[in-house]
Amino acid sequence: MAERVVTMAIGPLVSMLKDKASSYLLDQYKVMEGMEEQHKILKRKLPAILDVITDVEEQAMAQREGAKAWLQELRTVAYVANEVFDEFKYEALRREAKKNGHYIKLGFDVIKLFPTHNRVAFRYKMGRKLCLILQAVEVLIAEMQVFGFKYQPQPPVSKEWRHTDYVSIDPQEIASRSRHEDKKNIIGILVDEASNADLTVVPVVAMGGLGKTTLAQLIYNDPEIQKHFQLLLWVCVSDTFDVNSLAKSIVEASPNKNVDTDKPPLDRLQKLVSGQRYLLVLDDVWDNKELRKWERLKVCLQHGGMGSAVLTTTRDKRVSEIMGADRAAYNLNALEDHFIKEIIEARAFSSKKEKPIELVEVVDEIVKRCCGSPLAATALGSVLCTKTSVKEWKAVSSGTSVCTDETGILPILKLSYNDLPAHMKQCFAFCAVFPKDYKINVEKLIQLWIANGFILEYKEDSPETFGKHIFDELVSRSFFLDLEESKDYSGYYSSTCKIHDLMHDIAMSVMEKECVVATMEPSEIEWLPDTARHLFLSCEEAERILNDSMQERSPAIQTLLCNSDVFSPLQHLSKYNTLHALKLCLGTESFLLKPKYLHHLRYLDLSESSIKALPEDISILYNLQVLDLSYCNYLDRLPRQMKYMTSLCHLYTHGCRNLKSMPPGLENLTKLQTLTVFVAGVPGPDCADVGELHGLNIGGRLELCQVENVEKAEAEVANLGGQLELQHLNLGDQLELRRVENVKKAEAKVANLGNKKDLRELTLRWTEVGDSKVLDKFEPHGGLQVLKIYKYGGKCMGMLQNMVEIHLSGCERLQVLFSCGTSFTFPKLKVLTLEHLLDFERWWEINEAQEEQIIFPLLEKLFIRHCGKLIALPEAPLLGEPSRGGNRLVCTPFSLLENLFIWYCGKLVPLREAPLVHESCSGGYRLVQSAFPALKVLALEDLGSFQKWDAAVEGEPILFPQLETLSVQKCPKLVDLPEAPKLSVLVIEDGKQEVFHFVDRYLSSLTNLTLRLEHRETTSEAECTSIVPVDSKEKWNQKSPLTVLELGCCNSFFGPGALEPWDYFVHLEKLEIDRCDVLVHWPENVFQSLVSLRTLLIRNCKNLTGYAQAPLEPLASERSQHPRGLESLCLRNCPSLVEMFNVPASLKKMTIGGCIKLESIFGKQQGMAELVQVSSSSEAIMPATVSELPSTPMNHFCPCLEDLCLSACGSLPAVLNLPPSLKTLEMDRCSSIQVLSCQLGGLQKPEATTSRSRSPIMPQPLAAATAPAAREHLLPPHLEYLTILNCAGMLGGTLRLPAPLKRLFIMGNSGLTSLECLSGEHPPSLNEPQVYRSLWSLQITGCPAIKKLPRCLQQQLGSIEDKVLDAHYKVTEFKPLKPKTWKEIPRLVRERRQACRS
Repeated sequence: MAERVVTMAIGPLVSMLKDKASSYLLDQYKVMEGMEEQHKILKRKLPAILDVITDVEEQAMAQREGAKAWLQELRTVAYVANEVFDEFKYEALRREAKKNGHYIKLGFDVIKLFPTHNRVAFRYKMGRKLCLILQAVEVLIAEMQVFGFKYQPQPPVSKEWRHTDYVSIDPQEIASRSRHEDKKNIIGILVDEASNADLTVVPVVAMGGLGKTTLAQLIYNDPEIQKHFQLLLWVCVSDTFDVNSLAKSIVEASPNKNVDTDKPPLDRLQKLVSGQRYLLVLDDVWDNKELRKWERLKVCLQHGGMGSAVLTTTRDKRVSEIMGADRAAYNLNALEDHFIKEIIEARAFSSKKEKPIELVEVVDEIVKRCCGSPLAATALGSVLCTKTSVKEWKAVSSGTSVCTDETGILPILKLSYNDLPAHMKQCFAFCAVFPKDYKINVEKLIQLWIANGFILEYKEDSPETFGKHIFDELVSRSFFLDLEESKDYSGYYSSTCKIHDLMHDIAMSVMEKECVVATMEPSEIEWLPDTARHLFLSCEEAERILNDSMQERSPAIQTLLCNSDVFSPLQHLSKYNTLHALKLCLGTESFLLKPKYLHHLRYLDLSESSIKALPEDISILYNLQVLDLSYCNYLDRLPRQMKYMTSLCHLYTHGCRNLKSMPPGLENLTKLQTLTVFVAGVPGPDCADVGELHGLNIGGRLELCQVENVEKAEAEVANLGGQLELQHLNLGDQLELRRVENVKKAEAKVANLGNKKDLRELTLRWTEVGDSKVLDKFEPHGGLQVLKIYKYGGKCMGMLQNMVEIHLSGCERLQVLFSCGTSFTFPKLKVLTLEHLLDFERWWEINEAQEEQIIFPLLEKLFIRHCGKLIALPEAPLLGEPSRGGNRLVCTPFSLLENLFIWYCGKLVPLREAPLVHESCSGGYRLVQSAFPALKVLALEDLGSFQKWDAAVEGEPILFPQLETLSVQKCPKLVDLPEAPKLSVLVIEDGKQEVFHFVDRYLSSLTNLTLRLEHRETTSEAECTSIVPVDSKEKWNQKSPLTVLELGCCNSFFGPGALEPWDYFVHLEKLEIDRCDVLVHWPENVFQSLVSLRTLLIRNCKNLTGYAQAPLEPLASERSQHPRGLESLCLRNCPSLVEMFNVPASLKKMTIGGCIKLESIFGKQQGMAELVQVSSSSEAIMPATVSELPSTPMNHFCPCLEDLCLSACGSLPAVLNLPPSLKTLEMDRCSSIQVLSCQLGGLQKPEATTSRSRSPIMPQPLAAATAPAAREHLLPPHLEYLTILNCAGMLGGTLRLPAPLKRLFIMGNSGLTSLECLSGEHPPSLNEPQVYRSLWSLQITGCPAIKKLPRCLQQQLGSIEDKVLDAHYKVTEFKPLKPKTWKEIPRLVRERRQACRS
């Protein structure tokens, strides 16, 4: 059976042309005057083509070349004809605007904007175009008869949309069951490599559609993985493996995406992963068959912490062999048949209550054709869902090719596409304009469909509603996936989706060269073919690429989506006259486009641009339907003549902070459905009044700003409340009123807003708190779900009982949440936020009874902050119905509460339990259940009166049975902790020392513990250990899951005789010690026990001295290095510290600051005492170079060290034996350092030279050392970042700079006399500098002894953009030699050499 191909549906394109040719505007404004006969002929012949289009498309799918060629020609003619009728429509709209006075408003600009508006000239030009179209159509009809195309009625576009239930099947649930073993195996591989210092790469290989990405998602989201790795990153690679672009994508997928944005991507990536155990998922890797590309990326990735891993998914075994060279690929097997059958049946029968037996029997046959692919099963199931008979099901089965290794599942996906109605084919195929794995905004996608004419207008529904039905249908057929709804920082909702990469391949094959995607600078000259109609650009300098391409070519571009900033004007603007949709982010204040070339534009997205204003002539875009100006922070005004843009449907102005007013005449925009922000300016002729919105059917979101400027506000706001229909496509409805105090008679008006049945979210914002009773009788409609109120001045509120979310902030006079006569229950409330309610003290008025009501039966999140008068949380009522045995049952007021945050409530007393229940048999009382049975997160801060928990006694239920996270900060009277058997995170800040007694009850479950207790001056050893109960020591004799431990003022862990539970913490990865007064010597026994420790931070330990004066201890060089796996060490503000412990070889980062007595950073180093003695006696006999220092085994400290930062270490005389691995060195306020030395094995060339002599410096005896002026300091050869700050007398002599430097800062140093290259300097190339080519940031200031810069550095000054140099430096920027003749070369060489010597 020949494979059927996918083709673009041409029928909708011809139907679009037919509708345009029949538009009433053409006759109303007589734009086809003199062409009536040709117009009639065309309108008669277009239906004839539509009659056979179905038959032609079927023959084309069957790969009949004649039909395919005829369809291709029809597509070309239809495109040209549509453009011609767009011109006719624009001419009609232009004449309408002229009739309404637009020409008068534009003044003399009309001549420039419409130079050829003469009707005779227009008729002549358009008549010729129409005749050519008619001739082409007649040829097509003649060929149609020759080919024998037959009449087939086109299936009507259904207006009855089936109610799809595409959530009836949970793919993740089936995937979780079907891939359980695979997930378990790979997680085992990743976790077992925890102690591996090398980067682990696990490639997962399988054909497309087998579930590689789904499996990776299951692994990525697994709790064990989330806990094991410190950093998780996910990047979809898809077609192009470009190292810099990929590094940038990885960084932008992290929380630090906005850090160091000026640095190169690979440097940012290296810094991101440095020292952290991370998991990076590279999904869908294709083009990575060059080992060098992977090696470049891998070099940066290897800077991660021990146990770091990369999980890749790919269809190509060669890719897996390159990336996972040290490990066999994990081959993902096909899914078992019973899972495939489950997926097909779940899709096929999703809308059917019963499964007909005769259809179920066909499923087994279809399962075999899927070859274990869940995507193929989903696609076939979606196709079958629209079929009802056995015959149709068998036709699908027989028409489907069996998946093979060569074809994969593409035949099944093509069948799924071909089964779509024609208008849906066109909409889906357009999505090829987006890159793979791109998050597509659903609302924008539908607007782009409309802008390109893919959705025709119907009287029954708006195009937006029709487009939403199409999108939902495509989702139900699995063409779109990963639907997400999110809210931006301004509170605006948006929905996004993605396309599976194989589905994207289908769309690309349909569109062929009509869609062009450029995510990096195209390498081919002809990357933009003349057939291109839809273009997506997200590369740097997009305008330059476009300008170069459009100079040579003239494609009829309809869609241009540019995802990168544009800073310079687009050229060849006349070639953009076919644009229907345009997205640009303008990086300039001025508007870079000319509207006279954009007559057919329907969609214009300028969001996040830097423009200050739009030009007045933009009002001639009479076709424009969507104008997105959101987050244009500098935009201060809109065009005054916007009222003539009568096609405008959606205007987005939220986030425009500087917008002063709206243009007048908005009532003329009768099609306007969306207006996100209306700014009421000072009344005047150039400013719209809010009353102009009355006649408009505004949909979506509306925010009213500067309401104080509204004239006659009482009537107009009332009309807003009564007339505006706020509706939105599945995103919810929002209304925000600001400065409500300026609205007269606001009680009635706001109450009216509350009655709006379609309003979902209402925000009321006052500028300042004042007397108000606006909300006393507020009774919102039941459809209102979210209420946000800011700075309301009333003492109580009306009926809020139907809310799902309530946010009250700054309502400083509010006293009670429930007014007299209202119900005490909130049956729907899930989120309650109370902030800065300074007078709030009661939940209901005094003398009011709760009766038998549950106040918050569904509450999930409760946030209370700055409610200084609040005494307690609400209690639960006693319910009268007796249970078995005569007990009365109690339901807690917080039975579903999961998150509770209480901050700055100074009078709050203990948290309440559920009430007691009377037992009739005994007369006693018994607690029925916990008050917080579902609570998972509890955070308490600054509760001055909170003393204790109402903890249950033995035998009674636990207060917090599900609690996982507990944070208690600044609660000075609290001396105990509650029972919480599942607690994993405990944070105590400024707690009593007695709290330590209760920590042991959580030892078996804690993973993160922060104990920062109150500081007490310790006077005796007994006082150190007295707070540790003897019976608790036994509880420490087990292994803890604790991975992070932060201790502050916890002397109980250290000191003579103190509790030493360190063997318990075998999984501890991070330890922080702060303000431990009993810590004097390095706790080697502690370090030896912490076998998993990776990060150690010690600060503010005033008595810590290190090994100094410790008797009978072996030499530092003989001591063992602990903890062996340590990667990051930070010491701060330990003023007594003299000597370091022997840091392990695994160390990658060291930071030491405020250790004013420290004499060595790498433990006792041989030669250091001699150096210190020499330094103190005479500067004249310092060693001249590193080669003169003694060579010992200690010269090879920290072979992995990459970052070293020293600050305020005033006693440090030298920094010796810097390892060659060092990449970053920072020194600040370390003025005593006189020698910097690199390990001998780390030098690139042993023959270090002076600035005056080109001969190598040989080792000399110490007594024969040279003068300070000749002293040299050698840095590690691979150093990239060097910073020396405020070190006045530090480092006399010459500092040799390594070539790979990227950033060099030297400020405030009077000792350095010169800077030179690290290795022996040879004369540089006359045409190209050889060193410091990577340097991008340079600052040398306050260094008077440095008279000039080395010539190799001078050569690079012209290419360093970020540089600050003192004015006294006489530097010359070297430029490449450009001789005009051969005779000039000797002279130029002599001049260059002379310049080099000077």
